[in-house]
Amino acid sequence: MLNIIIFMQNVSEAGEDLAQEVEALGEKAHRIRDAIGKVIFGQHSVIDETLVTLLSGGHVLFIGVPGLAKTKLVVTLGAVLSLDSRRVQFTPDVMPADILGSEVLEESDAGRRSFRFIQGPVFCQLLMADEINRASPRTQSALLQAMQEYHVSVAGERHELPRPFHVLATQNPLEQEGTYPLPEAQLDRFFMQINVPYPDIEAERRMLLSTTGAEEVSPGAVMTADELMKAQRLVRRLPVGDSVVEAILTLVRSGRPEESGDEEIRRHVAWGPGPRASQALMLGVRARALLDGRYAPSVDDVAALAPPILRHRMAVNFAARADGVTVEQIVARLVSRL
Repeated sequence: MLNIIIFMQNVSEAGEDLAQEVEALGEKAHRIRDAIGKVIFGQHSVIDETLVTLLSGGHVLFIGVPGLAKTKLVVTLGAVLSLDSRRVQFTPDVMPADILGSEVLEESDAGRRSFRFIQGPVFCQLLMADEINRASPRTQSALLQAMQEYHVSVAGERHELPRPFHVLATQNPLEQEGTYPLPEAQLDRFFMQINVPYPDIEAERRMLLSTTGAEEVSPGAVMTADELMKAQRLVRRLPVGDSVVEAILTLVRSGRPEESGDEEIRRHVAWGPGPRASQALMLGVRARALLDGRYAPSVDDVAALAPPILRHRMAVNFAARADGVTVEQIVARLVSRL
C-alpha cells in the first residue's frame, strides 16, 4: 500500500511539473509572437505554423511570390530564438560543396601537407534555403540528406550538424523556367508546406509606415537555443487523447485512394499521405497546444494543421485536374469529415 501511495504522489508531482512547464512555455510563446510582430506585420497563421514546425523539430517549405517577407521572417526568428542563422541563394550552378563544405590541402611551415575541412553554410542552426527549386537535383539531395540525417559526410568523414538544426526553404510559384521541382520523396522531408499569402490592408499599411521611416526596429532575443530544444522535448511529453489519435489516423488513411471509402478520393487522388504525415500531425498538434498554453491537443488542432502538413504529401491525378479539383479541396473534404 505504501508503494502505491508513493507512486501516486510521484505521478501527481510529475503532472504538476508538466503543467508548470506548459504554462511557462505558453507565456514565452506570447512574448515570441509579440517580438516577431514588431517586424513581420500580419501573417499570423504563417508565423504560428512556422513556430509549430520549429517546436516539433521539423523543416518548412514556404511557397509565395517575392516580397512577402519570407527571408525577413527567417532572420527575425534567428534573432528572437538566439539561433545562428545563414542564408543561401540557390542557383543552377550551386554545387553540393557550396552547401556542405569541402576539404582543402594545406601546407605547414615544416612542409607537411594535410587536408582541412572547411564547413559550408549548412553548419548553422537556422538555414534559409532561398528558391531551393533553382538548385540542381544533386545539390538538392545533398541538402535534404543533411535535413534527414543531421550530419554530412565529406571524403569519408562524418561531420555532425549543430543542434537544433532547421531548414526554412522557399519556392517562387511564378517563375518555373530553369527550375528543378523537388521530387515527392524529398518534399516529404519537410514538416510543413506553408503557403504565404499577401498581407491584408491593415498589415500592409503598418508595413508602409514602419519600414520607410528613419528608424529600423530590431527584435530582441526571447528564447535561447537550449530553451528551444527543451521545448521540443516537452512537445513529445505532452499527452494526446484517444480521440485525437483516431482523428489523425482517420484523416491520413482516408486520403489514400487504396484505403478510402470515399468514391471521390479514389477517383481523384493519385497517391495519398504516408505514415510520416501521421507522425507530423502527432507532433504538430502537441506543439500547437503548447503555443496556446493548453495541456493537451484537440481535434480542432488536427483540422487546423491538416492543410500545411498534407498538401505536399498528396497529389491529384489527370482526371482531377480535368475536373478542376485541387489538393486543397481534397484536404478540405477530408477535414470536413472529422
